Amino acid sequence: MELIQKDEQNATPIAKASAKCWASKWMLVRPYFERTTGQQPQAGMKVLLKVYPQFHEAYGFSWIVTDIDPTYTLGDMARKRQEIIRQLKEEGVFDLQKELQLPLFCQRIAVISSETAAGYGDFCNQLADNPYGFQFQTQLFPAIMQGEGVEQSIIKALERIYSLTSHTSSLTSDFDCVVIIRGGGATSDMSGFDTLALAENVANFPLPIITGIGHDRDESILDMVSHIRVKTPTAAASLLINHLKMVLDTINDAQDSIVRLTRQKLATLNAHLSTVQEILPKLFSMVKTRHEARLETLFSQMLSTMQQKMITQQNRIEVIESRIPMILSKSLMEKRHLLEMVEEKTKSLDPTLLLARGYSITLKDGRTVRDAQALQKGDEIETRLANGLIRSTVQ
Repeated sequence: MELIQKDEQNATPIAKASAKCWASKWMLVRPYFERTTGQQPQAGMKVLLKVYPQFHEAYGFSWIVTDIDPTYTLGDMARKRQEIIRQLKEEGVFDLQKELQLPLFCQRIAVISSETAAGYGDFCNQLADNPYGFQFQTQLFPAIMQGEGVEQSIIKALERIYSLTSHTSSLTSDFDCVVIIRGGGATSDMSGFDTLALAENVANFPLPIITGIGHDRDESILDMVSHIRVKTPTAAASLLINHLKMVLDTINDAQDSIVRLTRQKLATLNAHLSTVQEILPKLFSMVKTRHEARLETLFSQMLSTMQQKMITQQNRIEVIESRIPMILSKSLMEKRHLLEMVEEKTKSLDPTLLLARGYSITLKDGRTVRDAQALQKGDEIETRLANGLIRSTVQ
């Protein structure tokens, strides 16, 4: 391996050296280091080595590694993990997944896993062979689950899932949740699940994410930001089955409660109905008697009122009848006086009276002549006198 010392301020390499470890020694050192740290030695890792110098005429100077202190590397890894966790909390995304809820009928599962992983097969088999006969629909989104490509591979799988759900609302999404599972890989290669970019993508994902990446050491950052973390793929399947069983039990309990409450309500109503049936005839008889008495009272009041009205109207008619002759006599006298006045006025306008006084009326063609200019020479006119008629010709 190549050992590099970097400037703490800008990470610029300031020293390099070559290091080697004999295969016989590496077979002892490596397993202990991986068991303790949970990771394989890889580029960028800080290590504390026990070495001795060696110079070879053909290969030059190198350090020969005899031991590695895993506690030193663990301290650096823990520092990096805490830095990522602190940044996620500052961004306000660390607990976003915990605020989501698994849908009641969580049956459409998007699975991110290696297609050939034994854990993926175990997960699907356990869902299919559940003892309750629940039906689950799973769709695999293949991803690298070991090595340096874990981060980008899982992020791309999440993007593919999101592209299938972003065009619809959460109520009509293609999936109910996402399961990230890993099985059959080396338990020492878990560094890909402790990255900031992957944690941010999982924390901000709109669907609940369940992780079951199969390791017994401390939680990875991916586990911390996910909705629910389980240890293995089969545990993830059990979680989904138990969740649906809990929903079914809730529905059955609600159904039993509805039936029980309905029966209690029916029994109460039947008892009430029986009571009503017993008292209804009595109540009807009482109501009938009360209304009959009320009708009789109303009829008596109406008859009395009608009789009183008839007496009043009869008296009024008698008064009117007694006044009619006097009113008619007065009206006749007034009309007779008016007629006499009209008669006198008519007589004063009678033309015969004017003729008797020596006046005459000149007519032409039966019309009265009031203006001499209206006559012409040769016109025949009539002059009416009190006694007789004179015909003349205008000269």
